[in-house]
Amino acid sequence: MAVKTRAVFRCSACGHQPAKWVGRCPECGEWGTVDEAAASSARARGTVGVAPTSPAQRLTEVGSEAARAIPSGIGEFDRVLGSGVVPGSVILLAGEPGVGKSTLLLEAAKHWARAGRRVLYVTGEESAGQVRLRAERTDAVDENVFLAAESDLSTVLGHVAEVDPTLLIVDSVQTMVAGDSDGVHGGVTQIRAVTTALVSLAKNSGVAVILVGHVTKDGAVAGPRSLEHLVDVVLSFEGDRHSPLRMIRGVKNRFGAADEVGCFEQRDNGIHQVTDPSGIFWHERQGDVTGSAVLVTMDGKRALVGEVQALANSSEMANPRRAVSGLDSARVAMVLAVLQARLGITSISKAEVYTSTVGGMKVTEPAADLAIAMAVASVVKRRPIPFTTVAVGEVGLAGEVRPVSALTRRVAEAKRLGFRHAVIPASGADREDLPAGIRITRVANLAEALDACMPERVPSDEF
Repeated sequence: MAVKTRAVFRCSACGHQPAKWVGRCPECGEWGTVDEAAASSARARGTVGVAPTSPAQRLTEVGSEAARAIPSGIGEFDRVLGSGVVPGSVILLAGEPGVGKSTLLLEAAKHWARAGRRVLYVTGEESAGQVRLRAERTDAVDENVFLAAESDLSTVLGHVAEVDPTLLIVDSVQTMVAGDSDGVHGGVTQIRAVTTALVSLAKNSGVAVILVGHVTKDGAVAGPRSLEHLVDVVLSFEGDRHSPLRMIRGVKNRFGAADEVGCFEQRDNGIHQVTDPSGIFWHERQGDVTGSAVLVTMDGKRALVGEVQALANSSEMANPRRAVSGLDSARVAMVLAVLQARLGITSISKAEVYTSTVGGMKVTEPAADLAIAMAVASVVKRRPIPFTTVAVGEVGLAGEVRPVSALTRRVAEAKRLGFRHAVIPASGADREDLPAGIRITRVANLAEALDACMPERVPSDEF
C-alpha cells in the first residue's frame, strides 16, 4: 500500500513552514519566499538508536584544563567575559553601527597576537586595506594577526585550516554566506546556518570564535532568536554618539556573571579601557554649590558614583516646564510631587525645574530618588550640600526613604573615592557590613534626610 504524502511549503527567508502556499510569509512578512520544499511521509517513523562513537564519561573523569580562560589582555573586556576567552567558546558582540565594535576587536586581536598566539580576522564589511589603515591608526599591526576579506563561509573555513589560529574574529555574522543553505543574504536562515557551522568549528577544534552582530532599531540582536541560544556569550556594546564613553554589558555568559559591565573610552587612536569610570560622571568641586547632590548607582555589579544637578527658576506660566536629562522623567515627577506634598515645598509648583546627570550618565533605578530630592531641595532652599556627602535611597509616596540593593558596595565605592559622609536608608544593610572610615547617617524619611544633608535649614522656600 502506497504511503500518502503531503506537500511541505517552506519560507526561504526565515524557514517557517505554513500549512499551505501563501504569497506572504506569516512569520517574517516577506513576499514571494514561500515555495514547495519537499514531500514528507504522513506515517510517523520511529527513531532507531545507533552505537555511539565514544562512550559517555563520568563527570569526575572529564578534564577541564582545556577549557581554562585565557586573558585577552584587556582587563575591562575580561571583566565582562568572566576571566578571559575560553578556548572553543563562541562570543557574540552586538552593537549599533559606528559604536566601535571592530575597533575594540582589533585591539583584542593585537593583545592576543603579542602574547604569541595567532589570530584570524575575517572581515565581510571592509576591504583588507581599510582594516590595515585602522590597525595602523590604533597601533594594532602584528605579524601574528592574519587578515581575510571574505564573505563565503566555505572559504573562511579553508582559511582557518590553513592559518590554524587560536582566535577567530568574524566581522560580521550577517555578512557571511553559507553556500549550501537557502535564504537571502543576511536572512534568518543564512545567519542560523553560518552560526551553527562556526559553533561546530569552535567545539571540534578548540578555536575561540568572536562574532560581530548587528542590532535592530529596537536594540535587539538582528537575526533569529536561536542565534543567542547557540553561542556561549552574548555581549552588548553600547555608546552615545555625543559621548566618548562606551560600555560592554553581559547579556548571557556560560562562563561567568551575566550582569557585569566593562567601560571604555573612544579616542582618535582607538578604544581605551576605563578602569575607574566614576571619574567621568563625577568631578570633585573646590567648594559647595546649591542644586547638586552625589549618588552611587549600580550598573550590573559595578558601583558608579555620579552627580545629579537641579535648577529651579520662577515662572509665570500656568504649567511650568519640567526638563529631565539622564534620569527617569516619571520618577523625577514623582519626587517633585512628594517634596511638595510631604515637605511643604510649595514653590515647586510655580517654578521651572531642570534636573540632569553629569557626564552623560543614565540613571533609571529608584536608588537615585534621594539624590534627586536633595538636589531639588538644595536649590529651592538655597542651601548647598557638602561635596563630601553622598545620598542613596528610594523615596516612597509617603515621603519615606526605602532600602536599596547592594548598599554595602555603594558605600564602599563612595569611601574609595574620598567621600566622608553617606546618607542611606534607616533599614537595609547591617551596620557591621558597612565599611569603616566613612560617617553613616541613616534616615527614615525626607525630613530627616534634609536635616542630614543640609544641617542649617532655611524655613523660607521663596525664590
